[in-house]
Amino acid sequence: MPMALGSEPITTSDTSPGRGSESIKGRSLGQIAWSRLRRDKAAVGGGVVVILLILVAIFAPLIVALLGHPPEEFHQELLDRTRGGIPTGTFGGMSRDFLFGLEPVSGRDLFSRVVYGARVSLLIAFLATLLSVVIGTVLGVIAGYFGGWVDSVIGRLIDLVLAFPLLLFAIVLVGVIPQSAFGLTGNGLRIAILVFIIGFFNWGYIARIIRGQALSLREREFIDAARSLGARGPYIIFREMLPNLAAPILVYSTLLIPTNILFEAGLSFLGVGIQPPTPSWGQTLATAVRFYNLPHYIFWPGMAIFITVLAFNLFGDGLRDALDPKTK
Repeated sequence: MPMALGSEPITTSDTSPGRGSESIKGRSLGQIAWSRLRRDKAAVGGGVVVILLILVAIFAPLIVALLGHPPEEFHQELLDRTRGGIPTGTFGGMSRDFLFGLEPVSGRDLFSRVVYGARVSLLIAFLATLLSVVIGTVLGVIAGYFGGWVDSVIGRLIDLVLAFPLLLFAIVLVGVIPQSAFGLTGNGLRIAILVFIIGFFNWGYIARIIRGQALSLREREFIDAARSLGARGPYIIFREMLPNLAAPILVYSTLLIPTNILFEAGLSFLGVGIQPPTPSWGQTLATAVRFYNLPHYIFWPGMAIFITVLAFNLFGDGLRDALDPKTK
């Protein structure tokens, strides 16, 4: 190959098969988001804690069998009756057998109660979030895509839901429900009512977010291209718009779960949520208020709520930055 005077020879890498050269591989959007998420240590830590909490809720019977005692087993012999049923020993009777100590008066294993309480809180939060996301996404996409009078009607419905006194309505409704209804009884009925109240009346926020995103997407070029090819509304919504709305839906879901956990704990704390003997973090805190001189009774369920909410918020915030780095 001829060369100019004084120039260096031009070398090119041989990319033919069998030469050992590395080909350049493209990365999908999911791989790019995952690489960003891995660099966020706080989000990764929150995600690990979330996974551990889910595993604790699923395998609660096994964990309690290995490290604790049945949540409804009483240990009256370890209580000091001369002092009103306060657990003997240091920090509420904490030991190798009772990792979080004992409940006063009843003598139940507090560790088992907290572990089983994760089941109730996460179950209600996940189901309520799923209901809210489904309703909010469907109505938000419909309002954003069709616009006009459809958008006006759904927009006024969103305003009505957001102005609804949810807490007061939940207290009144849960407080007057019968012992059995719809084939359910006891706390099973209460869980169903809580899921319905929290989920059905809490979809307005995500609907407003999805509506705004849908209004922007419907003006994009690929939507116009789909219309020019004869695609109808349902096809465009389900095949073109919803895949592009997956990121905000996923992020908002991770941020809505801790809100629902706090809402359920607040109702149980007020006495209109999960009823004894089923363990619940909010119910345990409500009982612990009467024993202000026993800090372990308030500390463990309070820390369970704090760690759970913090982990979901850290993971959700990191997930938002990974999926949409322009918002940082």
